[in-house]
Amino acid sequence: MEPHIDVLTLAVSDLERALAFYRDGLGLESPGVIGTEFIGDATTAAGAAVMFRVRDGLVLALYPRTELAKDANVPVGPPRSGDFSIGHVVASKADVDALLARAEAAGATLTDQPHERPWGIYSGYFRDLDGHLWEIICRCG
Repeated sequence: MEPHIDVLTLAVSDLERALAFYRDGLGLESPGVIGTEFIGDATTAAGAAVMFRVRDGLVLALYPRTELAKDANVPVGPPRSGDFSIGHVVASKADVDALLARAEAAGATLTDQPHERPWGIYSGYFRDLDGHLWEIICRCG
């Protein structure tokens, strides 16, 4: 088996709000909410989700927190931030600054100001509307 990741699913508290943040706020392309015909119940997950096709075939999926927990047969837990971050590499420092500003304008919370890291990158972090931590990175140091 060749190691790779094809889908990254983020648990969200409000699917429509998360769709608006990623599609309208950050400019990712998506047909919108799909799978609404699959109605769940107390133990079976519903199918409504949002998909964004990103680079090299990777899919960024948004799925309601309660439905992801049912689908994976795990307890619903509170949102947590800081256990991992999602990195997005851009071409320049100006691109880092611009994307952080765009995310903030869309409702994200910046967790620090972008700056040079001693290991040769320029980056800054934001939390999306559900607290998922994103790092915007330029390897231009």
